[in-house]
Amino acid sequence: MQSQPRKKHLVLNEQDRNILERWTRRAKTAQALALRARIVLACAGGDSDVAVAKRLNTTRETVGKWRRRFLERGLDGLHDEPRPGAPRTIGDDKIEEIMRISEQSDQ
Repeated sequence: MQSQPRKKHLVLNEQDRNILERWTRRAKTAQALALRARIVLACAGGDSDVAVAKRLNTTRETVGKWRRRFLERGLDGLHDEPRPGAPRTIGDDKIEEIMRISEQSDQ
């Protein structure tokens, strides 16, 4: 019987953990990004892909994909990859800044 290779343990630094937790709490965060943040946080807690998938109502493959992308690219790996068509005219940093300003004006 062939055993599966051990998954690389996912360890978060404090800054990444804070950003991921913020993404999961913010109402204006895209739900896909919030799910990816929850996946990474759960994986960093030591849960298996199967356990994370069950708890977050997704598939083991989805959990594995986002774990792997985070390990390869960090937080940037959790954002959607560019899609075909016209290139974006505004970057993620500008969107984040606008959302922050909007949240402050709502208060």
